[in-house]
Amino acid sequence: MVEYAERVRGALLGGSLGDALGWPIEFDQLEQIRQRFGPDGLTDLRAAGRGGQVTDDTQMTLFTAEGLIRGRADGAQVPVAMHQAYQRWLLTQNQQGPEAVPPTPPNDGWLLRQPFLYASRAPGNACTSGIAHHRTYRRPAPFGQDGPINPNSKGCGTVMRSAPFGLARLGVEWSFWLSAQCSQLTHGHPTGYLAAGAFSALIERVTAGVPLSQAVTETIEQVAAYPSSEETVEALRRAVRVAAEGVPSAEAVERVGLGWIAEECLAIAVYCALAGRSAAQALVLSVNHSGDSDSTGAVCGNLVGALYGEAALPAEWLAVVEGREVVTQVADDLVAAFGGNAASLGDRYPA
Repeated sequence: MVEYAERVRGALLGGSLGDALGWPIEFDQLEQIRQRFGPDGLTDLRAAGRGGQVTDDTQMTLFTAEGLIRGRADGAQVPVAMHQAYQRWLLTQNQQGPEAVPPTPPNDGWLLRQPFLYASRAPGNACTSGIAHHRTYRRPAPFGQDGPINPNSKGCGTVMRSAPFGLARLGVEWSFWLSAQCSQLTHGHPTGYLAAGAFSALIERVTAGVPLSQAVTETIEQVAAYPSSEETVEALRRAVRVAAEGVPSAEAVERVGLGWIAEECLAIAVYCALAGRSAAQALVLSVNHSGDSDSTGAVCGNLVGALYGEAALPAEWLAVVEGREVVTQVADDLVAAFGGNAASLGDRYPA
């Protein structure tokens, strides 16, 4: 039996591995990837050529975890804490390093002191615009009165940052709802925030030890109960159908989608986790296609990491991925915050 803490570490570290593996080929077509790396595509992080760098996918996931930890005392305050956390993330995209940021509230977070998080590597437009244009917290629609933020945006930036909601063991209904609400801080299209909610609920089920196929089925049933869920439900059902057909392949991944939009990013991660025989195979499968390779890799990595635990991740990749120590610390802090040992968090997460 894989322990809870092992699954949380696995999810965050796995996400960083998938992000780093997909980043060098994010904007390449499948044919170009095969020309560069051979018929099997990019199969080893050490051969990727960018030193294990991570992108906004890992960055925003860490800041999501920070927002959850800092808002944990009052669930109603989590969206406010998340808004502040994402403001801190946006600050990293506009500064050269932590020395330029005075450590005073609200810029007093431990993550804001980590130099590697200041790299700007093709962050999503909806994420940056939604945060930049709403510096003051505004309760998202349909929960508030001001209308949706970026109402036509359903990019994968909602899904790729949302694993921590499921890792916090909030209960599948609450993790779904809270994830969907916080997704609306940047993406107002229902498919965008419902896909994020579905991913968080799926992560929670897998982290609790529910078998993957059962967890996917239960998550499809859960999201189908919400209005405007048709695109998310169909994408997940397509992933299950394609995974049941036989030998996994890049061509099969592209039949599921390309990952630029939320429901396809989630569906590709589900397909790869179902079709892959190991965490490593699923990760390789999730990035070798003509779409948003780092985001699909990150989301798949979150999922298989939660499924198999840290020990199942390739040790040789963990040795080179950027920010491993910080990612591990945040994972352990999530466990402490939601596992009854909040006193160990020290001053990393001021109230």
